[in-house]
Parts: sequence; C-alpha cells; structure tokens
Amino acid sequence: MSIAPRNHRIRLARRPQGEPVAEDFTHDVVDVPSPEPGQVLLRTRYLSLDPYVRGRMSDAKSYAAPMEVGDVIVGGTVSEVVESAADGFSPGDTVLSYGGWQEYSVEPVGHLRRLDPSAAPITTALGVLGMPGFTAYAGLLAIGKPQPGETVAVAAATGPVGSAVGQIAKIHGARAIGIAGGERKIARLRELGFDAALDHREPDLAGRLAEAAPEGIDVYFENVGGPVWDAVLPQLNEFARVPVCGLAANYNATSLPEGPDRSGQLMGSVLAKSLTLRGFIQREFAPTMFEDFLRDMTGWVASGQVQHTEDITEGLDRAPDAFVGMLGGKNFGKAIIQVS
Repeated sequence: MSIAPRNHRIRLARRPQGEPVAEDFTHDVVDVPSPEPGQVLLRTRYLSLDPYVRGRMSDAKSYAAPMEVGDVIVGGTVSEVVESAADGFSPGDTVLSYGGWQEYSVEPVGHLRRLDPSAAPITTALGVLGMPGFTAYAGLLAIGKPQPGETVAVAAATGPVGSAVGQIAKIHGARAIGIAGGERKIARLRELGFDAALDHREPDLAGRLAEAAPEGIDVYFENVGGPVWDAVLPQLNEFARVPVCGLAANYNATSLPEGPDRSGQLMGSVLAKSLTLRGFIQREFAPTMFEDFLRDMTGWVASGQVQHTEDITEGLDRAPDAFVGMLGGKNFGKAIIQVS
C-alpha cells in the first residue's frame, strides 16, 4: 500500500517591511488535493522567481491584486500532470502553469500551456521562451521601436528581460548598451555581443554612459529606476522612447527617497525632448504578439542569435533565500527553483 504524497507549501506569513526576511515566510505540509472536473493535479518541477512577486507581497494598490497573508506565494511553474479530471490532459503531460511556491497544485486547464520537452528545455518556458522573454520582445518592439543605427540602453542587462532586450535590439540593427552590477555580469554582456557594458557600481555612471553613447540614447528599457535612471535621463535624445517595465531599485523601499523633488526636472525633459515614457504589463500585448514572439524567439534561440542563462537553485525550501538574493541582484540569469 503506497503512502499518499504530502504537499510542502511556502506561504506569506506577514507583509515585508523593506527587504523580505525569513520571518515573512512560513512553511507547512498539507494533504495533496484532488482535482474536480475541468482541473488537473500538478506536481511542480520548476518554479520561477520574479521581481513582481515582491510587489504582490505588499498591500499597496498596483496592477495586480496583492496576496493575502496566509496565501501560498504566487509564481509561474513548469509542472507535470499527476491526475487529470479534464479532457485533453493526461498524467505525464508537461505544462506551463501558475502553481506558486508549493510541490503540488490543482489548477483549471483553461490557462495551462502544454510544453513539448523535445522542442526546447522545459525551463525556457519560465525564461527566454516565457513571460520574461515576451516582456522584452513586446516592450522593446511595441513601445521602443528600435531602428537600425539607433542606440538602445537597458538596465539589469544580464537578467532574463534585459539580456533579451539587448540581443533583440542587435537583431534589429541597433547598438546595445547594457548596465549591470559586477565584473562577472559585465563580462557576460560582452559575450552576448553588447556594444558597451557598464557597471553601475563604479563611480560616475553618467560620465561613462555619455562616453558609451556619444550620439545619445534613443531607447531606454527601464527595469530598475533609481540612480541608473538619473544617469540615463540626460543622455536621452529628442523623441526617445522609454518602455517602463520595472523599478527594482524601489521594490524594498519603505519611504520616498531623500533629497529635492525632481519631478519638475523630469517633466521638463519630457516636454523639451518630446520623450515617450510608457509603462506596460506584458499581458496587454499577448493577444496580438505572443504567437509572433514564440515563432521569432524560438528561431533566434535555435540559431544562437539569442543566448540565455539560467540560475537554478535546488530545493523548494531554498526559495525564500534565492528570492531575496534575486531582488538584490545576486542571481546570474533567470532565477529558477528546481522543486522536483
């Protein structure tokens, strides 16, 4: 007689104040649920760690509803069907799902995407062939619209979004400037073919950016905000486009930054240079661009035009530490937890 599996979960114990700490997470083990009609029971194989989850741990109003204290931490997953109560799905199928930080989940099949393990490594569905890759593709091409010979700059440039942005810009004939933190990441940007790689930890980023972009910046893909944005703003050309994807420098902030109010300076630059600053969430482009993305990115990855890096940590219990490290820029590539 086999023993029924148990479900290890990681839930939100309390809302973080600043950088999340161990006490903000709670671990428990519960019975594995059974699927109802139209649902499948999934076993999580890989869990995606993404910066947006930090925003959902807070109760501030945003584009997505916050998690409630006690909820399983949200997150994209690559999972295996264990039991099916839905037509078209069988045990052993591999799917892209949204099971969150737990070993098992029950999910309706309507939002699952079937994966073919023979077509690409299944972890790519959480990175370069998934939400981060599509974020880069949609934000850059729909908002940034890089033209041959223009200069594209991107922060967090070795992350799954930033690295794709720079490489897609190169494919479209633009120059690519990557901004990242640390010698190892700068070396990686050179391997990826970026025309310039700048370490934001070194002094005078603004001066080094001006040297790297003597004709200015036409597209800046914003991932971090903070001092990097301060350095980029003066270098933006007339009619520059700024897709605003994330503001990682502010995710753990508990108050407004000290110093003078510079909103007037920002708005003055927007007016004088006819800048386009456009925030976006990738899902708005999915109905019209996702199929093109899958076709293009799958081809670019297969041909080597787009390379990607994965930072895989083994064990669900290590997810909180890996998540905090990712928020601090300690990951090298797409942060993933191997669950089973």
